[in-house]
Amino acid sequence: MEFDDTNNLEIPYFEIVGNTVGPKLTVLAGIHGAEYASIAATKQFIKELNPDLISGTLKVVPIVNILAFWARSAFVVPTDGKNLNRSFPGNINGTFTEILAHHIFQTFIVGSDYLLDMHAGDIPEALEPFTIFEESKVEAESLKMAQAYGLAHIVRQPTAVRVVAGSTCASAADIGIPAIIAESGQNGVLDSEAVAIHLAGLRNVAMTLGVLAGEPWPVRSIKIHNGWHWLRSDRAGWWNPMIQTGSVVRSGELLGTMSDLWGDVFTEIFAPEAGTVLFQTSSPAVSTDGILVGLALN
Repeated sequence: MEFDDTNNLEIPYFEIVGNTVGPKLTVLAGIHGAEYASIAATKQFIKELNPDLISGTLKVVPIVNILAFWARSAFVVPTDGKNLNRSFPGNINGTFTEILAHHIFQTFIVGSDYLLDMHAGDIPEALEPFTIFEESKVEAESLKMAQAYGLAHIVRQPTAVRVVAGSTCASAADIGIPAIIAESGQNGVLDSEAVAIHLAGLRNVAMTLGVLAGEPWPVRSIKIHNGWHWLRSDRAGWWNPMIQTGSVVRSGELLGTMSDLWGDVFTEIFAPEAGTVLFQTSSPAVSTDGILVGLALN
């Protein structure tokens, strides 16, 4: 794919058309350019793939946000500072990121039968592996994909409280394409275990959907969370988390504190409901409205 702005932006991808009829599966990684475990897993998947085992069409984009990758930029496209995964389905008349989202959406997502978007914890983000799917008319198929990925936690995001809006997953579901986001890895580290988790999940989803020949594993025991809270800071300061990522917490439990740079606490962060901490900011430096904790409801 090429995208023309002041510069010519090339996004390499693989497309394999099988010898037999089957579904169209699109796999994205690197929507956030410093989430390396997901990128590495897609590269390894393609390297090891036997095209003769493919039915239907498989598209794999290992690094969607190529500008953020080269800039080592956490979360955002460096050109305009916007989060690509809050910008879908895009806007052809918008900012750079919104235009890029439009082209990604039209080129890779529209026309697919299924969408898998692979992520990891970014540079300042500790994370427990999980998948996300949307409440939608295709949520049964999306849940099937999430279960096939095999991670211990699945978040169903209700339409009425769409905490993560403008994502690939939500935008695909809105036009009737079953889709999930899969998260494994943290802190922008290229961790071999996180890569292996992604690689196994990707292969099993492809086999479950009939795109890749092979016998998928049985559905594993998985916790489904119906919604979540993203807790944020109301002012910039020093974040001091009090709990470990993956912890199950009670309603009202202290999750951490925000203080000024001298150490004077100005805010205590409590769990609004009982839940599981699926991710949290691991950097002390947090800006105004910065994310602190992602708490999935139990």
